[in-house]
Amino acid sequence: MESFFPFAETTDGVTVRVSVTFLPEQSDIDGNRWFWAYHIRIENHRDTAVQLLMRHWQITDARGGLQMVDGDGVVGEQPVIQPGKSHDYVSGCPLNTPNGAMEGHFVMVGSTPPAFEVRIPHFPLTEPTVEQ
Repeated sequence: MESFFPFAETTDGVTVRVSVTFLPEQSDIDGNRWFWAYHIRIENHRDTAVQLLMRHWQITDARGGLQMVDGDGVVGEQPVIQPGKSHDYVSGCPLNTPNGAMEGHFVMVGSTPPAFEVRIPHFPLTEPTVEQ
């Protein structure tokens, strides 16, 4: 699991795992546009179901520019994750620098209030170096 999802963090019985891939075919280096896809797996290790309500991302580029992204759910869904189950989704991130980083949190609710935050681990966005 760690080889496919090298970045992971657990908060209150919910684990968020991340893998990231640079996509040269969707990037335009001459136009200062680099693009990554990231795969998120959310695992519920609690005794009750959880529902993902909101997301908060902090995206930093190589110049230190910070972009905050907030929204309902993920990729148009507010999934309910049963105990012992997981939810996967893939999304993408463009930057105007060849590297940066992302991190954040999900807002979730369990079987009883209140809602709680589940940390998304910090992960780098790095253009692979080309060996000559």
